[in-house]
Amino acid sequence: MKDRSRKTAIVTGSLLCMIFAMKALHAMQISRNAVANKPYYNDIETLQKKFAQGSLSVRDLTAEFIERIHILDQAGPAVHSVIEINPDVTALSNKLDSEPAHGVLYGIPILIKDNIDTGDRMLTSAGSLALDEPAPRDADVVARLRRSGAVILGKTNPSEWVNFRSSHGVSGWSARGGQTHNPYVLDRTPCSSSAGSAAAVAAGFAVAAIGTETDGSILCPASMNGIVGIKPTLGLVSRAGLVPLSPSQDTAGPMARSVADAATVLSAIAGSDLRDPATAEADQHATDYRRFLQIDGLKGKRIGIVRQLAGRDPNADHAMEQAIDLMKQQGAVIVDPVELPHLDELSALEGTVLRYEFKDAINTYLADHPKLKVRNLADVIAFNQREAFREMPWFGQDLLEQVQAAGPLTEQVYIDAHAKAKRLSGPEGIDAAMSTHHLDALLAPTWGPAFVIDPVLGDPAIRDPSQPAAMAGYPSITVPAGFAHDLPVGIILFGAKWSEPTLISIAYSFEQHAHAWQPPQFLDTVGGKPVAAMGRGMQGEKSLSHEPRIDK
Repeated sequence: MKDRSRKTAIVTGSLLCMIFAMKALHAMQISRNAVANKPYYNDIETLQKKFAQGSLSVRDLTAEFIERIHILDQAGPAVHSVIEINPDVTALSNKLDSEPAHGVLYGIPILIKDNIDTGDRMLTSAGSLALDEPAPRDADVVARLRRSGAVILGKTNPSEWVNFRSSHGVSGWSARGGQTHNPYVLDRTPCSSSAGSAAAVAAGFAVAAIGTETDGSILCPASMNGIVGIKPTLGLVSRAGLVPLSPSQDTAGPMARSVADAATVLSAIAGSDLRDPATAEADQHATDYRRFLQIDGLKGKRIGIVRQLAGRDPNADHAMEQAIDLMKQQGAVIVDPVELPHLDELSALEGTVLRYEFKDAINTYLADHPKLKVRNLADVIAFNQREAFREMPWFGQDLLEQVQAAGPLTEQVYIDAHAKAKRLSGPEGIDAAMSTHHLDALLAPTWGPAFVIDPVLGDPAIRDPSQPAAMAGYPSITVPAGFAHDLPVGIILFGAKWSEPTLISIAYSFEQHAHAWQPPQFLDTVGGKPVAAMGRGMQGEKSLSHEPRIDK
């Protein structure tokens, strides 16, 4: 009798546990959906439907983002992703409300990385205190955003001088903007130079942002902040008006919470520009990339697994294995493994190319901005030395000094390194692997979960899975794939030149079946507590900060 009662109690208890677990999971899903349905987490299509229905104005949406920046970025969790709010943004949103809807980005607030010129009252500083005057005109990418109806909401905090100032630099830090934090776990890095753009999008401070990449500066922050980032083919998007690092590798690209939004922004900014000769062929390839948002985009696609880029982080590898399983289930043909020839030869070549090109490119940019107090790289180095207390409290400028010591682009060392870098990464690297196996795309794990911010020792040395496509000038895209210990983890897809349509189709299909994105909690540390918002609207934001996560 006692045994029967005991068994009944166990069964009853188990059923109650299951019921409570299901209710908890349901409650978390409802809470997650409630947050995701807020205007600041709506996608472009949803927001524009609200504009058309009259249930939301551009002005009100813009004001909501500004309020959110005040209470979560400048106070409370203090993400510090937005370096400046456009002082003209209210007037711009009012103007759009008074006009008929026009352009693929009509009414959509977009943030701009602070190494991209805006011909308005905002600075373009690359995070440096030395660049203290507004740009004389818009970068082409900004001009295209304006023509597409976007609201230029403000500028995001970059890693100073695109993270190429010191070999001990800290991602997300600049003298002008301070330290940007990862909104998922605040003591973790936002990664690389487009840190502010990624953190701001993840935190719901804008619908999307523009980042720039030389090698990993869109993909790494997008991955570690749990969003989508597209690094386009070099020459699809103009670099005119960007504070440069390497004309061989630099590009701007979209960062958003969904593949659809990233594709929409890419559609707006792609195209030829007379100010950037590299874009001569862009108009032949630029298109409305929303056409490639196909739910069955994985079906029949041949995807090669680059295991040479795996094995560095078990969380990233696990996310990749799960992604491979999902892709197989959706009809993709997985070719595993695929070897990229010459991979170990790329880093040294890239280092030589960047050191030579940065000096020439930055001197050209500064000469085109005569109102600035610094006219060349030597002036920048001297300024940092004079302002060491403000500019170099944590790390120096050894990379800038190495760049200054480099010779002109006519030196044979540079000419040979540049030619070899392009050949080994492109025709004899990615192209060779894809041709051998008749592939549509290549897949690699990302960097893994965000590492701890360390201003004393700087960022750890990690190999970039972005490097082959970055050096070749070929497109790549990162998509959220899951979480590890409260931190987002993604995957990287890359492919041949001008293959954005294929990559977007694959990425969209994966995203729609993986459902990996979740809003950040603003935790103080891994396993810690959410940091509540402060300032205006605090009560409404406190519940958001404590949003529960559904483990995947």
